[in-house]
Amino acid sequence: MQVLVVGVIVLALAGNTLRGLVDGTPDIATAATVFCGVFVQALPFLALGVIISGLIAVFVTPDRLARWLPKRTGAAILAAGIGGAALPGCECGSVPVARRLFGDSTDGSAVGAAALTFMLAAPAVNPVVLVATAVAFPGHPEMVAARCAASLLTALIMGALWARFGSPAWITRRLPKPRHGEGSKWMVFTEAARHDFLSAASYLVIGAAAAAALHVLVPTWVYERLAGQLILGVLTMAVLAVVLALCSEADAFVAASLTMLPLLPRLVFLVVGPAVDIKLFAMQAGMFGRAFANRFAPVTFLVATVVATGAGLLIVGPQ
Repeated sequence: MQVLVVGVIVLALAGNTLRGLVDGTPDIATAATVFCGVFVQALPFLALGVIISGLIAVFVTPDRLARWLPKRTGAAILAAGIGGAALPGCECGSVPVARRLFGDSTDGSAVGAAALTFMLAAPAVNPVVLVATAVAFPGHPEMVAARCAASLLTALIMGALWARFGSPAWITRRLPKPRHGEGSKWMVFTEAARHDFLSAASYLVIGAAAAAALHVLVPTWVYERLAGQLILGVLTMAVLAVVLALCSEADAFVAASLTMLPLLPRLVFLVVGPAVDIKLFAMQAGMFGRAFANRFAPVTFLVATVVATGAGLLIVGPQ
């Protein structure tokens, strides 16, 4: 927070100098326009998402979620996917919730599979993310439908794969002991919302800056090449989603700004990002253990990329 405040003060003091630099350099002016457009459009949805995330931290505890799950594995996975869609939140917040849902037991693959399904579904197909996608892609409702279908299917497949092939032995990090009397519900809400906002906003700044840089620094022929080669474009955007590690409540505006690319690669970007990226890998390694993350992340990347491409071809088309 201190770094953010200092950064704002420095930018305010250097306003006149920066304005002259922007006015005199067309490329910088273009980059600044793209950056501001992406950031300003995404910020309200980010704020709404973290408010809801804070409310979930207070009123929807992992223990309560676990009691709601059906006992059968298939039904539990489906319920977790649908439940994740109804509980908006950033992917950063879904990892600790999923870890708490998973528990430390070595039996009950249904609970573990449902927890991982919830972890992938909650940040990807909730109403805030879908509305943000609709706003970012006006006139393209198929992007919303394709993102919802591909993300939910990815979560369900990964849950089923864990139920079939996963091993509790890969979970090497134990849950911390529960702590009591840590404060009022208001304190829990404000702390959860503050943490999610600062974490997600920092990645939003990085993503908006990356989108601006891609507009200015990458030659036109590169985008023409990516647009002409579907597989190359899909793989490039999938890798970019992993590297940028954007918040799911804001990534649609970054993808929408890349108008030089077809819709299909941008859809892959939107499906892969909330499922697996650099920050999620680090969080999963810290919460579940590196043995889990080393197996789960690559398979998630493969499944999300393939499912997004298939859903995109069926719903959006190769455009």
